[in-house]
Parts: sequence; C-alpha cells; structure tokens
Amino acid sequence: MIFPIGLFAFILLLRSSLAVPRVESTAWKRISKSKPQQRTDSWLTTVCVNNHAATITAPKQNVWNSLTDTETAAVTQWLFAQSDLNLTKTSAAGDWDNTVLLVELMYPNKTNALTYIDQNGPEPARFAHVVIAHRASVNPYYADILVGPLPVQNGTTQWENLEYPYTRKTQGRVRNLEASENKLTEWLFTITGSISDITLELWNGTAFGLQNDTISLAGISPFWQDDGRIIGWYTFSNLPTGEFDSASLLPLGLSFKVDITGRDPSEWKLEGWLYNNVFYENTHVFRAAFNSPDFVKLGANVDGSWTSTDQQGPILPRDTSYPPAPVAPTGSRYSVDGEQKYVTWMDFSFYLGFSRDTGLTLYDVRFKGDRILYELGLQEALAHYAGIDPVTSGTAYLDSFSGFGLDSFELLKGYDCPVYATYLNSSAYISETSVPYLNNICLFEFDADFPIQRHTSTKYASSTKNVYFTVRSVSTVGNYDYLFSYSFFLDGSISVEVRASGYIHGAFYAQNDDFGYRIHDYLSGSMHDHVLNFKADFDILGEDNTVQFIRVVPVNRSFTWSGNKARNTMMLERSFLENEDSSRFNWDPNSATQVLVVNTNKKTKFGEFPGYRIAPYTGTAHLTVQDSSNLVNSAQWAGYDLQVTKQHDTEPRSAHPYNLEDVYDPPINFDTFFDGENLTQTDLVVWFNLGMHHLPHTGDLPNTVFTTAHSGIQFIPSNFLSSDASRQTVNQVRVEYSNGNASILKAFGQDNLTCHLDFVPAEIDLSGYRGEPAPNL
Repeated sequence: MIFPIGLFAFILLLRSSLAVPRVESTAWKRISKSKPQQRTDSWLTTVCVNNHAATITAPKQNVWNSLTDTETAAVTQWLFAQSDLNLTKTSAAGDWDNTVLLVELMYPNKTNALTYIDQNGPEPARFAHVVIAHRASVNPYYADILVGPLPVQNGTTQWENLEYPYTRKTQGRVRNLEASENKLTEWLFTITGSISDITLELWNGTAFGLQNDTISLAGISPFWQDDGRIIGWYTFSNLPTGEFDSASLLPLGLSFKVDITGRDPSEWKLEGWLYNNVFYENTHVFRAAFNSPDFVKLGANVDGSWTSTDQQGPILPRDTSYPPAPVAPTGSRYSVDGEQKYVTWMDFSFYLGFSRDTGLTLYDVRFKGDRILYELGLQEALAHYAGIDPVTSGTAYLDSFSGFGLDSFELLKGYDCPVYATYLNSSAYISETSVPYLNNICLFEFDADFPIQRHTSTKYASSTKNVYFTVRSVSTVGNYDYLFSYSFFLDGSISVEVRASGYIHGAFYAQNDDFGYRIHDYLSGSMHDHVLNFKADFDILGEDNTVQFIRVVPVNRSFTWSGNKARNTMMLERSFLENEDSSRFNWDPNSATQVLVVNTNKKTKFGEFPGYRIAPYTGTAHLTVQDSSNLVNSAQWAGYDLQVTKQHDTEPRSAHPYNLEDVYDPPINFDTFFDGENLTQTDLVVWFNLGMHHLPHTGDLPNTVFTTAHSGIQFIPSNFLSSDASRQTVNQVRVEYSNGNASILKAFGQDNLTCHLDFVPAEIDLSGYRGEPAPNL
C-alpha cells in the first residue's frame, strides 16, 4: 500500500523552617506557639469534587458555531437534488465521479459579526461552505461554493461560486491533482512489481499492492509542477512488522521518478531510478547495473523494538508508585455554555469555533469586558524538508490539506488534559454524514509550578498562586501529533503554544551528513523546518490600532549632571509601523525590540498608549528556505516571524487547503495582501509564525517528545490597566515574622476546604476511549 507521510515532520513553594498551621479565617490571625490549630475528622463527611463546569448562557448566539447535524443533513440532501452538480455518493464514487468533500459553516465576515455583537444589529445569516471534488472531467478541480441562506428552503436557498475570500478569481476553483488517485495507485504498483526480483534480493520483500506486501511507497508533496508537467517521486519503505505506526522510520533508499501529467494512464511515464545517489534513466539500465558485479547493495531499515513507544528497559526507581496528581478540590471555577461554546474564566470570556481545515479558533476574546482579539487561531502548518535524495528534498507538507479539525480525535483523559477537565465535542463532515468528534476539546485550570508573584523582606514574605486557564486540542496529521494550547493568566496575558510529538519522517542514510545526523542503522534524521501560521485580529479598546516598536539601544550620551562627559548606557527608541511596505519582519537579536499593538487614541492618565505586547514565549521560527522550489507561491506567509496587514473581510485566511494543487498560482497567495496600505489607527491583523528548526537526533527515536518540540508566543498587557490585575486573586498569602518566628498570617478569602478530596488515580479507566471517529457507511 502507499502510505501518505504527513506532517510530523511537535508550585514554587514558600519554604520555611517553621511549621505554619493552616489558617481557617480570611482575616489577620495571630499564631499561638503553644497550641497549634487542630482540625477534626468531620471534614471527611462531604465530597465536594465536581468536574462539571458551571453552566451559563452566552450573551449572544455564537455566530461561529458549527452547523448542526440537522443543518448539515439538509444541505447535503439539497446538494444532491441539484442536477447541475451531478453528484455521486462517496461510497459509490470512482475517479470520474463528483463528490461532496465538505459541508460546514461559512464564518460570517467581521463587519456583520460585530454589527450583531456590538451594535445589537441583526444576527448574520447562516451559510454553508461546501467543497466539491469535480472529477467528471479531463480537467478535474476542487470547487468552493456557498449555499444558503439557511435553513434550507425551496426557492430561497441557492448556491454560488465562493470567490471573495481568495486572491485568484477563478469561480472558486483550483485544479485537482489527486482526481485519478485509484488509477495512479494501480499504475505505481505495476512499476514496483516489475522489479520484484530486485526488491526480493535487496530486502526479501515485494510491493504489488497486495495484502501480503512487506514494502510500501511514500511520495513527495507537492508534486513538481514545472513547465506544465506534473512530476512525482516515490520511495520504498519497509512496512512495520509490529503494531506501531513506524513506516516513516523505515526508508529503503530506492526511489523512482514519474511523469503523471493528465488523466490517461497510457501517457504516464517512468522517468528513472535513484539508488545510492546514482540516477538510472530507465528500468533496463537500472537492472543491468544491479546485476553487475561492482553494484553496491546497501543495508535496510528494519522494524523492531527500537520503533516501539511502549515501556522498555529497566523500570525507573520508584516509578511504579503514583506520580503527583492534580485535583480541583472544589470543582471547576470556570463557566461554559456548551451549546453555544461560550466560555468565561475570571475576567476573560470568548467563543469557540471549529473547522475542518484549521481546527480550534477563538473569537471575541475579552478581558474585563473589553475585546482584546476578534479572532485567534491557526491558519496553516508547514513541514519543509531538505535532503540529498529527491523525496526528502521534494517534500514540503501543508497540513490543512489533511485537515486539523478532521484529524482532531478524542483526548486521553488524565494524559492529554487533567482528569478534572471539561471536555467538549465537535463534528466533521465525512462521506455525506456529520460525524461526532467526542471529547476532542478540553478546558481546565492548572496551578503552575511557580507563583505569579512573590516578595520577601526582612519583615514578611508574600506569594501568589499562578493559576491559569487553558483550552486545548490535539490534531494527529500523518505521523505527528500537534498539541495546541491557548492559555489565559491572572495578569491579563494570553499565550499560544504548539507542541509536536510522533514519528519523524526519516531519510535513508547514504552519506548525507549535510542534511541530518545518522541516528540508526541506515537512517538519517532528516532536517526540516516546522512553521505554523496563526491569525491574531487585535481590537485593543476599539477596532482602530497601531503597531508600536520600543527598541532598547546602546548609546553614548552626556547628561546635565555628567560634566559634559559622555557615558555608555542605553535608552529607548519609539516608533510606529506606518504601512504595509515594511510590515513583514523578524524578532530582533537580543530581544531588543518590543512589538506592541496599541490604541493611540486612548492615552493613559500618564500619557502612555494602552495596548498588548507581542513577545516570543519559547522557540519561535520562520522558514529557512528562501524562494522554495517546492512551494513557490503557496506558502508566502512562512518567511517572517511577524506580518501585519489591514483587516479586510475579503482576506480572512492566509492560506487555502488546496494551495499545493497549484503552487505557481495558488488560491491564496499571501504576498498579495501587502499592497502598501496605511496601518496607522486602523483595524489590524497580526499574522505570526510558531515553529522550530528540527534536526532529529537519537532522542527522537522512537518519537519526538513534547518537551523539546515546543513553540509559543505571548500577548502581554502593556499600560492596559492601572496596575497588575493578578492582585485581585484571593489565592495569595502574606506571612509576617520577627525574631525568627512567624507571628501573623494574612489570607484573603479562600474558601475553607472542609470536604473530602475524591482521589482519581493516574491510571484512569480508558476502556471507553473511542479514538478516531468513522462515519456509518
């Protein structure tokens, strides 16, 4: 079989020598040395743990909420009744039939959404975004169409080509290079089967496309699209012999090149073989060389215990005891409208949206009632490889083609998120069915391993718990699992983080040290860049904002008090981003420049501009490759850390899931967004990139781990409030002491814990885990 190898490529304690008894009161309390406080066992009589979030009603309808099952079914039925679409059910479709690939909500544009939310205008009409694979043609294409308004009604519901969100005006169409997938698979196995004698001698295996095959194929993405020809490269890999998903660790070092232009298999051509960095122009030449006495036969990557993710080796000391377990002793402290997917925590509130292509997105994010962000979410993810062989060199995955929402499966409670988290569902359109994705979004509070504030003087020590709130989902795209976390903090800051784990896409080791470490017998940890693009539509105290730069620069300067003698020091330089001609930039070395989104029309009483600072949290990256031969114009968002544009309803996305189908003229070419528009006090969108330059090493076997494959960014209040907002929390303490004794303890209103903690062990019951959903065909 042919395996598509997808993107893989992500309580600081207050210590004292004194035993300070627990304080039951919220006021000042003097501590008696002679009679420490005692607590009876009556507190064990009540169980207070409640994992369910408080239920609330959203202030407005969630205009970004997914289509209901009823709406999806009605749209699907309506589509099949349109004779001009000539649709066939997916289960019965072949390479020359038209099918429906997607039915989901078409998000309203910002103008209409804010008219409803901020001005109590009419609720935006609901429309369905539909994608149809038109394959009943010698020139197949994908078509984006708009169906509505909903609900479906005869005479009012119509469909039209969806063009406005895309930069190329071609009736919402982009060519389909996968239309003949079934025929292509058959044809490729005629090639691999024709050298079965060679594969048997090299690896004792065959690739006929049969159940008993021991060898698979993996190809480049995207196809090369030069000079009007469609060129593919394919490479052989061993199939896993065990139960683990390890095919991407088992390349065998033999590749072949094909020209698959057009839909007629009789016109497709095998254009050569590559082995041990020697290119053979046809099978005859390759076979002759193989049978020659001086032909060098390389080894093979063979499956074994080294690819297993199960426990191996001696058990770590005391590891069989339960590890520390997080608990929520008095239940959830956040509220959710599950139907509307509206969430509040402390002074934050937001709505959730979920789509096939990009998964989880946050909308109308507010802090203390003021909108900070209209929209915050993933746009696209790129894994761009480099290598000595054409398959590794020719690989640059854009993963929204697979779908981050479509690949967002059920979370493992107690592992992906705390046991006490609240879990939400989503749905996806698969084969004429709205399929429920259960428990694939989680919400939870967590106490960080350090306080948010502390200070110790000669008279007292104070410390404040750093409790934060996270919304999380995990998408498994091909070989890699991406863990997305949006976290909110008591000081008003917000973080966006992505972590990656899974099997790397290894290359066959053949003296290719310039492109990666040798990490196993015949395996190179092929170098690659992960770049994930996000959209942050800021609305700081209104829609009109400006980007301000605060630079720390070295200076040689004299002062009135320095006697005209210059001193080497540093100072601030302030400037503003004026237009889109200079709005694509990278983080400065030494973090010397602060980037802020401010509202210059809303000065503080001290004359400063309120706003939010954008800062790298950990390990950000942009694409190393310049003018990529693989991507051409299809991922122009990847070359910078930060890019700022004027918001337009007609530019909702930086990427399109089918950009790889036409890399020279993709549906969305992000470069066209930058046309010199003024960026001073206008509605701004910041497009930022997270990622990592991944050079896999032996520690990536069997899987890359979340601890190191980690990238994040923070949005931090800057002159936005009069003081630190985290002072409002009661989860803090101040201890006064003198003469070596703690004398006064001040708490600030925490509820007394007078109930039994219902301990849930780390090994919770996961027997009901459903994993990947599947439609009822």
